[in-house]
Amino acid sequence: MTDLSGHVALITGGNSGIGLGMASGLARAGASVAIWGTNPDKNAAAGEQLAGIGGKVHVEQCDVRDEEQIVASFQATVAALGKVDSVFANAGVSGAGLSILDMTIDEWRRVMAVNLEGAMLTMRESARHMVERGEGGAIVAVSSVSAIHGAPNGINYAASKTALLGMIRAMAVGLARYGIRCNSLLPGWTDTDLTAGGKQNPKFLNATVSRTPVRRWAVPSEFEKVAVFLADPSLSFHTGETMVVDGGYSIF
Repeated sequence: MTDLSGHVALITGGNSGIGLGMASGLARAGASVAIWGTNPDKNAAAGEQLAGIGGKVHVEQCDVRDEEQIVASFQATVAALGKVDSVFANAGVSGAGLSILDMTIDEWRRVMAVNLEGAMLTMRESARHMVERGEGGAIVAVSSVSAIHGAPNGINYAASKTALLGMIRAMAVGLARYGIRCNSLLPGWTDTDLTAGGKQNPKFLNATVSRTPVRRWAVPSEFEKVAVFLADPSLSFHTGETMVVDGGYSIF
Protein backbone atom coordinates (compact mmCIF):
# COMPACT_ATOMS: atom_id res chain seq x y z
CA MET A 1 0.00 0.00 0.00
CA THR A 2 1.05 3.59 -0.64
CA ASP A 3 2.92 5.13 2.29
CA LEU A 4 1.10 8.24 3.50
CA SER A 5 3.26 8.88 6.54
CA GLY A 6 3.18 12.60 7.33
CA HIS A 7 -0.02 13.06 5.35
CA VAL A 8 -3.16 14.55 6.94
CA ALA A 9 -6.57 13.59 5.58
CA LEU A 10 -9.97 15.05 6.45
CA ILE A 11 -13.15 13.03 5.90
CA THR A 12 -16.55 14.57 6.51
CA GLY A 13 -19.20 12.05 7.47
CA GLY A 14 -16.26 9.91 8.51
CA ASN A 15 -17.87 8.26 11.52
CA SER A 16 -19.62 5.46 9.59
CA GLY A 17 -20.19 3.83 6.22
CA ILE A 18 -18.03 4.72 3.25
CA GLY A 19 -16.53 7.66 5.14
CA LEU A 20 -15.22 5.44 7.91
CA GLY A 21 -14.04 2.92 5.34
CA MET A 22 -12.00 5.60 3.60
CA ALA A 23 -10.67 6.96 6.91
CA SER A 24 -9.58 3.45 7.91
CA GLY A 25 -7.68 2.97 4.67
CA LEU A 26 -5.93 6.30 5.00
CA ALA A 27 -4.96 5.51 8.59
CA ARG A 28 -3.62 2.09 7.56
CA ALA A 29 -1.47 3.84 4.96
CA GLY A 30 0.09 5.95 7.73
CA ALA A 31 -1.90 9.16 7.44
CA SER A 32 -3.20 11.19 10.33
CA VAL A 33 -6.96 11.46 9.94
CA ALA A 34 -9.64 13.91 10.98
CA ILE A 35 -13.27 12.87 10.86
CA TRP A 36 -16.28 15.13 11.14
CA GLY A 37 -19.77 13.95 12.06
CA THR A 38 -22.92 15.11 13.78
CA ASN A 39 -23.50 12.15 16.10
CA PRO A 40 -21.25 12.32 19.19
CA ASP A 41 -21.58 8.62 20.03
CA LYS A 42 -20.73 7.51 16.50
CA ASN A 43 -17.89 10.05 16.42
CA ALA A 44 -16.41 8.61 19.62
CA ALA A 45 -16.72 5.01 18.44
CA ALA A 46 -15.17 5.79 15.06
CA GLY A 47 -12.35 7.76 16.68
CA GLU A 48 -11.55 4.83 18.94
CA GLN A 49 -11.59 2.43 16.01
CA LEU A 50 -9.25 4.62 13.98
CA ALA A 51 -6.92 5.16 16.92
CA GLY A 52 -6.60 1.38 17.16
CA ILE A 53 -5.19 1.34 13.63
CA GLY A 54 -2.47 3.81 14.58
CA GLY A 55 -1.49 7.39 13.89
CA LYS A 56 -3.08 10.61 15.02
CA VAL A 57 -6.86 10.94 14.98
CA HIS A 58 -8.87 14.11 15.42
CA VAL A 59 -12.66 14.14 15.75
CA GLU A 60 -14.95 17.13 15.28
CA GLN A 61 -18.69 17.35 15.84
CA CYS A 62 -19.72 19.36 12.80
CA ASP A 63 -22.97 19.89 10.93
CA VAL A 64 -21.98 20.82 7.38
CA ARG A 65 -25.26 22.68 6.89
CA ASP A 66 -23.74 25.42 9.04
CA GLU A 67 -21.00 27.53 7.44
CA GLU A 68 -19.71 28.79 10.79
CA GLN A 69 -19.33 25.22 12.08
CA ILE A 70 -17.39 24.23 8.96
CA VAL A 71 -15.00 27.16 9.28
CA ALA A 72 -14.48 26.54 13.00
CA SER A 73 -14.05 22.79 12.56
CA PHE A 74 -11.51 23.27 9.78
CA GLN A 75 -9.51 25.69 11.91
CA ALA A 76 -9.63 23.23 14.84
CA THR A 77 -8.50 20.40 12.58
CA VAL A 78 -5.50 22.37 11.35
CA ALA A 79 -4.67 23.40 14.92
CA ALA A 80 -4.75 19.75 16.03
CA LEU A 81 -2.97 18.12 13.08
CA GLY A 82 -0.95 21.00 11.64
CA LYS A 83 -2.34 20.97 8.09
CA VAL A 84 -4.74 19.22 5.70
CA ASP A 85 -3.27 17.48 2.64
CA SER A 86 -6.40 15.79 1.36
CA VAL A 87 -10.10 16.24 1.97
CA PHE A 88 -13.00 13.93 1.23
CA ALA A 89 -16.31 15.80 1.15
CA ASN A 90 -18.36 12.75 2.00
CA ALA A 91 -21.07 13.91 4.43
CA GLY A 92 -24.49 13.34 2.92
CA VAL A 93 -28.13 12.54 3.47
CA SER A 94 -30.56 10.51 1.39
CA GLY A 95 -33.73 11.85 -0.14
CA ALA A 96 -37.26 11.03 0.96
CA GLY A 97 -37.94 9.01 -2.18
CA LEU A 98 -40.09 11.62 -3.91
CA SER A 99 -40.62 12.08 -7.64
CA ILE A 100 -40.83 15.47 -9.30
CA LEU A 101 -44.62 15.27 -8.91
CA ASP A 102 -44.40 15.20 -5.13
CA MET A 103 -41.24 17.18 -4.45
CA THR A 104 -41.54 20.03 -1.96
CA ILE A 105 -39.17 22.95 -1.69
CA ASP A 106 -38.39 22.06 1.94
CA GLU A 107 -37.40 18.50 1.02
CA TRP A 108 -35.35 19.79 -1.92
CA ARG A 109 -33.47 22.25 0.26
CA ARG A 110 -32.92 19.72 3.07
CA VAL A 111 -30.85 17.50 0.80
CA MET A 112 -29.09 20.32 -1.03
CA ALA A 113 -28.00 21.93 2.24
CA VAL A 114 -25.90 18.90 3.17
CA ASN A 115 -24.97 17.17 -0.08
CA LEU A 116 -24.17 20.24 -2.17
CA GLU A 117 -23.75 23.36 -0.04
CA GLY A 118 -22.00 21.49 2.78
CA ALA A 119 -19.62 19.88 0.31
CA MET A 120 -18.93 23.19 -1.41
CA LEU A 121 -18.14 24.97 1.85
CA THR A 122 -15.90 22.12 3.03
CA MET A 123 -13.98 22.12 -0.24
CA ARG A 124 -13.76 25.90 -0.25
CA GLU A 125 -12.10 25.98 3.16
CA SER A 126 -9.78 23.17 2.11
CA ALA A 127 -8.82 24.91 -1.13
CA ARG A 128 -8.09 28.18 0.66
CA HIS A 129 -5.85 26.35 3.12
CA MET A 130 -4.00 24.43 0.41
CA VAL A 131 -3.42 27.52 -1.72
CA GLU A 132 -2.10 29.40 1.29
CA ARG A 133 0.28 26.56 2.21
CA GLY A 134 1.55 26.32 -1.36
CA GLU A 135 2.22 22.58 -1.24
CA GLY A 136 -0.69 21.29 -3.30
CA GLY A 137 -3.18 18.72 -2.13
CA ALA A 138 -6.12 16.53 -3.09
CA ILE A 139 -9.82 17.36 -2.93
CA VAL A 140 -12.38 14.61 -3.45
CA ALA A 141 -16.14 15.04 -3.69
CA VAL A 142 -18.01 11.84 -2.88
CA SER A 143 -20.87 11.74 -5.35
CA SER A 144 -22.97 8.69 -6.32
CA VAL A 145 -23.92 6.61 -9.33
CA SER A 146 -27.27 8.41 -8.98
CA ALA A 147 -25.44 11.24 -10.76
CA ILE A 148 -25.20 9.22 -13.95
CA HIS A 149 -28.24 6.94 -14.00
CA GLY A 150 -31.94 7.72 -13.69
CA ALA A 151 -33.32 7.71 -10.15
CA PRO A 152 -36.97 8.75 -10.58
CA ASN A 153 -37.81 8.81 -6.88
CA GLY A 154 -34.75 10.70 -5.73
CA ILE A 155 -34.48 13.78 -7.88
CA ASN A 156 -33.06 16.03 -5.16
CA TYR A 157 -30.43 13.46 -4.18
CA ALA A 158 -29.51 12.85 -7.84
CA ALA A 159 -29.36 16.58 -8.55
CA SER A 160 -27.10 17.23 -5.57
CA LYS A 161 -24.71 14.46 -6.56
CA THR A 162 -24.68 15.47 -10.23
CA ALA A 163 -23.87 19.08 -9.32
CA LEU A 164 -20.76 17.89 -7.50
CA LEU A 165 -19.36 16.56 -10.78
CA GLY A 166 -19.58 19.96 -12.45
CA MET A 167 -18.12 21.64 -9.40
CA ILE A 168 -15.16 19.27 -9.31
CA ARG A 169 -14.41 19.76 -13.01
CA ALA A 170 -14.41 23.53 -12.53
CA MET A 171 -12.21 23.25 -9.46
CA ALA A 172 -9.79 20.89 -11.22
CA VAL A 173 -9.16 23.51 -13.89
CA GLY A 174 -9.03 26.46 -11.52
CA LEU A 175 -6.80 24.86 -8.88
CA ALA A 176 -4.37 22.92 -11.09
CA ARG A 177 -1.93 25.85 -11.06
CA TYR A 178 -1.60 25.37 -7.30
CA GLY A 179 -0.86 21.66 -7.53
CA ILE A 180 -4.28 20.80 -6.11
CA ARG A 181 -5.92 17.74 -7.67
CA CYS A 182 -9.72 17.58 -7.67
CA ASN A 183 -11.60 14.36 -8.39
CA SER A 184 -15.02 12.89 -7.74
CA LEU A 185 -15.82 9.41 -6.44
CA LEU A 186 -19.08 7.72 -7.44
CA PRO A 187 -19.83 4.71 -5.24
CA GLY A 188 -22.44 2.20 -6.26
CA TRP A 189 -24.82 0.39 -3.92
CA THR A 190 -22.99 -0.05 -0.61
CA ASP A 191 -24.14 -1.57 2.67
CA THR A 192 -24.30 1.45 5.00
CA ASP A 193 -26.72 3.05 7.45
CA LEU A 194 -27.83 5.38 4.65
CA THR A 195 -28.95 2.49 2.44
CA ALA A 196 -30.29 0.18 5.17
CA GLY A 197 -33.90 0.75 4.17
CA GLY A 198 -33.28 -0.31 0.60
CA LYS A 199 -31.35 -3.41 1.56
CA GLN A 200 -34.18 -4.56 3.83
CA ASN A 201 -36.56 -4.49 0.84
CA PRO A 202 -36.10 -7.88 -0.89
CA LYS A 203 -37.55 -6.69 -4.19
CA PHE A 204 -35.31 -3.63 -4.31
CA LEU A 205 -32.24 -5.58 -3.20
CA ASN A 206 -32.80 -8.20 -5.89
CA ALA A 207 -33.30 -5.53 -8.56
CA THR A 208 -30.04 -3.75 -7.73
CA VAL A 209 -27.99 -6.90 -7.27
CA SER A 210 -29.24 -8.42 -10.53
CA ARG A 211 -28.19 -5.24 -12.35
CA THR A 212 -24.71 -5.30 -10.78
CA PRO A 213 -22.30 -7.57 -12.73
CA VAL A 214 -20.44 -8.61 -9.58
CA ARG A 215 -23.85 -9.64 -8.15
CA ARG A 216 -23.64 -8.01 -4.75
CA TRP A 217 -23.46 -4.68 -2.96
CA ALA A 218 -20.16 -3.25 -1.79
CA VAL A 219 -19.05 -2.99 1.82
CA PRO A 220 -17.35 0.15 3.21
CA SER A 221 -13.95 -1.51 3.59
CA GLU A 222 -13.73 -1.79 -0.20
CA PHE A 223 -13.19 1.98 -0.33
CA GLU A 224 -10.06 1.89 1.82
CA LYS A 225 -7.56 1.60 -1.02
CA VAL A 226 -9.66 3.81 -3.28
CA ALA A 227 -9.23 6.65 -0.78
CA VAL A 228 -5.49 6.03 -0.52
CA PHE A 229 -5.20 6.18 -4.30
CA LEU A 230 -7.09 9.47 -4.48
CA ALA A 231 -4.99 11.00 -1.71
CA ASP A 232 -1.63 9.80 -3.06
CA PRO A 233 0.45 12.95 -3.71
CA SER A 234 2.63 11.14 -6.24
CA LEU A 235 -0.30 11.03 -8.70
CA SER A 236 0.30 14.64 -9.66
CA PHE A 237 -1.23 14.30 -13.15
CA HIS A 238 -4.50 12.79 -11.92
CA THR A 239 -7.20 15.46 -11.74
CA GLY A 240 -10.70 16.17 -13.01
CA GLU A 241 -11.67 12.49 -13.06
CA THR A 242 -15.07 10.98 -12.30
CA MET A 243 -14.10 7.69 -10.65
CA VAL A 244 -16.93 5.16 -10.63
CA VAL A 245 -16.69 2.27 -8.12
CA ASP A 246 -19.97 0.41 -8.52
CA GLY A 247 -19.29 -3.19 -9.47
CA GLY A 248 -20.32 -2.41 -13.03
CA TYR A 249 -23.83 -1.21 -12.11
CA SER A 250 -23.77 1.90 -14.29
CA ILE A 251 -22.58 0.13 -17.46
CA PHE A 252 -24.91 -2.87 -17.37
